[in-house]
Amino acid sequence: MSTAPLDPADLDPAPLLDPDGSLYVFGYGSLIWKPGFDFDSAHPALLRGFHRRFCIWSRSYRGTPEVPGLVLGLDRGGSCRGLVFRVAAPRAAEVLAYLNEREMSGDVYHRRLLPVRLLDGGGVRRAVTFVADRRAGSYCGALEPDAAAAAIARGHGVMGPNRDYLLNTVAHLRELGVRDAGLDRIAALLEPVE
Repeated sequence: MSTAPLDPADLDPAPLLDPDGSLYVFGYGSLIWKPGFDFDSAHPALLRGFHRRFCIWSRSYRGTPEVPGLVLGLDRGGSCRGLVFRVAAPRAAEVLAYLNEREMSGDVYHRRLLPVRLLDGGGVRRAVTFVADRRAGSYCGALEPDAAAAAIARGHGVMGPNRDYLLNTVAHLRELGVRDAGLDRIAALLEPVE
């Protein structure tokens, strides 16, 4: 894991604010059900050009070095429905610092500013988005569903069982009216917990 300090410019929210003056953050996995920051509103949203995939080995949060789990990343191609959180400008620096600590502490994601369509009539907004870094040692690409399910079934890290991460994400996506066929296939392959 990389522990290089962030450039102070990475913590300046000004270049990341939408023209309306707010910070928007796109959530596609655990940010949907556990954002960890205060926000003014949440909107169903569509991101084009990337799709949600279990493509990152987790050797701490949802697994260990000996028995890695898997976490979601945004990988190239397709589209992804999720949530966009709107944060007022006065809290943007605090939220950005939190997100950088949460999402950028290792060699897992690139922070990108990408256009997302708000599906409740809010138009297109520029949102901070965390995209899988394909050059990272933890990037595993497209695993077959049975291999992903096996890793998730075994994974357990400091944030708890890997299966909970998958099942929470699937449940919250369904609450949004989103069916993710890839996640559903993996969830169906998990053995029930007794």
